[in-house]
Amino acid sequence: MDTQRETDRHRLRRNLVLVSATLAAAAAVCAAIFGWSWWSAAHDESLQFARDRDDVLRIGQQDIVNFNTLNYKNVDAGLNQWLDSSTGQLHDEIAQGKDDSKKRIQDAKTTTTAKVVDAAVTQLDDRAGTATLIALVDTVVTPEGGQAVTKRNEFQAAMTRTPSGWKISALGPVPVGSAGS
Repeated sequence: MDTQRETDRHRLRRNLVLVSATLAAAAAVCAAIFGWSWWSAAHDESLQFARDRDDVLRIGQQDIVNFNTLNYKNVDAGLNQWLDSSTGQLHDEIAQGKDDSKKRIQDAKTTTTAKVVDAAVTQLDDRAGTATLIALVDTVVTPEGGQAVTKRNEFQAAMTRTPSGWKISALGPVPVGSAGS
């Protein structure tokens, strides 16, 4: 009988070792499959494209708000935001005309506050680092001592990726015939 018990214990141990080894192998295979899936998804070009598009949209909206929000009592801060939000020829034009812009804004004695109502990325070339964004913007214009008026405008912004992130390289009204086309 003791021999039978020894044989049964030996068989039980062997079966436990086999089951454990099988489960360990299955876990390793699952880990490899899920690891590969995660790595593939993390390095997928379409995922990076989506991230770039989301960055352009988020940063572009904020930059458009920066360009349409200004307090004549603190013009330097506003103009510095314009410079921080821009690149290329637009940045150069702002820098060169900073003194004239400051005087015009202070003479106008108005405060503007902008809010993007809706926006979309219409073009994105992630390899070239360029994009186009359109935005519908409500701007509240308040003259000193006057009543606030809300103006709604549509803007088109050319965006360029710089070493410090996406910035506006051109900003203007949406060309006639472009909206809703």
